[in-house]
Amino acid sequence: MYAIIRTGGKQYHVATGDRLRVEKIQGNVGDTVELADVLMVVDGEEAKIGQPVVDGAKVIAKIAEQGRAKKVVVFKKKRRKGYRVKRGHRQSYTALTIEDISA
Repeated sequence: MYAIIRTGGKQYHVATGDRLRVEKIQGNVGDTVELADVLMVVDGEEAKIGQPVVDGAKVIAKIAEQGRAKKVVVFKKKRRKGYRVKRGHRQSYTALTIEDISA
């Protein structure tokens, strides 16, 4: 059994026991999160496709980690003008462990 969920503006293919990194979700490590934006649920040969979400379907996940990704360096330069800008960015993320998929 697997599902397609939407969180943080992205879509993820998840199954029970999977661990994935998503955009930051509020909560502490060990908290349970219910993801209700389920776009599709597949159980063997039976597939339920939402319009846009499947009614009554939800994915239960546990927060495994709250962290920040590696730094991405953004460097801008215009030749012969003396213009140079160097900036860095670290995106916050939440690591989830999928516990249950219910349709």
